[in-house]
Amino acid sequence: MSNAFISRARGLSDLKAHLVLTTKYRKPVFTGEMINRLKEILNELLSKWDCEVVDFNGEEDHVHLLFRYTPQTELPKFINNLKTVTSRYLRKEFPDRVNRFYHKDVLWNGSYFIASCGGVTVETLKKYVESQNKPD
Repeated sequence: MSNAFISRARGLSDLKAHLVLTTKYRKPVFTGEMINRLKEILNELLSKWDCEVVDFNGEEDHVHLLFRYTPQTELPKFINNLKTVTSRYLRKEFPDRVNRFYHKDVLWNGSYFIASCGGVTVETLKKYVESQNKPD
């Protein structure tokens, strides 16, 4: 991942988010091979959305994705697309494993957790803003 800012539409940005997705009913679906394949799928998919994987990992029933995005990225649409595409690929490529837990075409829980994150804390930013020399 590059440390340079992203330049788009008359602005510079460095936006990152932490996304957590859980399997439907928190079933222990994922194997190590599935997590590795999911990382490959996410790298391809995020590049199509003009985003970038910063870090990715998971356990049997959930995954964590730290990604970089642009201000133009519509996060709800992006996350819905991400869940749809990854579910389709994993169900197609690992049918025996997924079908052990689900009898319908599902994989992900309907909800998700997302939090913005950056290089400094809110307290540091607050101090910086407060330290500005306001003109008289």
